[in-house]
Amino acid sequence: MHEIGKDPWRWPEEHWRNRVNRVRAGKRLTPPWPEGKRCAVALSFDVDHESLELADGGESISRMSMGQYGHRRGMPRVMSILGQHDIKASFFVPAVVAQLYPGEQRRVSDEGHEIGMHGWIHELNSLLPPEDERDLMMRSADTLELITGARPVGMRTPSWDFSEHTLSIAREMGLLYDSSLMADDSCYELMQDGDRTGVIEIPVEWIRDDAPYFSMSVTAPLRPQMSPEDVFSIFLREFELAYSEGEMFQLTMHPHRIGYRSRIWILEELIRVAKSKGDVWFATHREIAEHASTAL
Repeated sequence: MHEIGKDPWRWPEEHWRNRVNRVRAGKRLTPPWPEGKRCAVALSFDVDHESLELADGGESISRMSMGQYGHRRGMPRVMSILGQHDIKASFFVPAVVAQLYPGEQRRVSDEGHEIGMHGWIHELNSLLPPEDERDLMMRSADTLELITGARPVGMRTPSWDFSEHTLSIAREMGLLYDSSLMADDSCYELMQDGDRTGVIEIPVEWIRDDAPYFSMSVTAPLRPQMSPEDVFSIFLREFELAYSEGEMFQLTMHPHRIGYRSRIWILEELIRVAKSKGDVWFATHREIAEHASTAL
């Protein structure tokens, strides 16, 4: 087995087929949207805060302060815009962040938004032994339920990192959906080893994520390369074609990235444009998954 893993070009067909089929996209699920709406808009926020530094075993006070900005300024701005426009969104929260800021998560839940799983401390699932991954996923769900009073029905793996065991654990937990994979623009059913799972995938993409455009590191060659106007243009083009196709526009944002004064307008302007269409359904990821499941 070691030699098989070392030299992929030597893999027998059965091996590479099994690897490809471990988790794969099944039936595309694009049912008619409720109330005759033409397009669904699913806004989401990964509430990472300090967990990005903690997950790397880091001790940088500076980097943790960048995460804290997400709590102090980013989240209030995001919540204000969503409240003004009466839009519900999905917030994916590492359990450690929920414990650092329980009041923040209770407010999110109390205002009718969804809170989903986002790992324990933003760990990478593919680096964990299966028993540790299972334990952390279980503990994360328990923690979010304890703090918010509602057990999460969906997850987004940290950094969209998906191990060969992640889907099995999600099925054991009875999760309704995942939002970590990228095989389509529309929802689809996840297949595992060629079998149907009933788990809905609400696909993400780095194109529809603020992190690649706005990340910054002083120790790595990582600098914001695009203006907020350019990022808005990309998001807007993604939305416009989703609307034209009558499908779904899913967007991933981070309070410590989108929440700055020069960027938060992107969120509000996208909402304004989508609302101006008159027939867009703003929904949480849970609502999208529940609706998509009717097409299974």
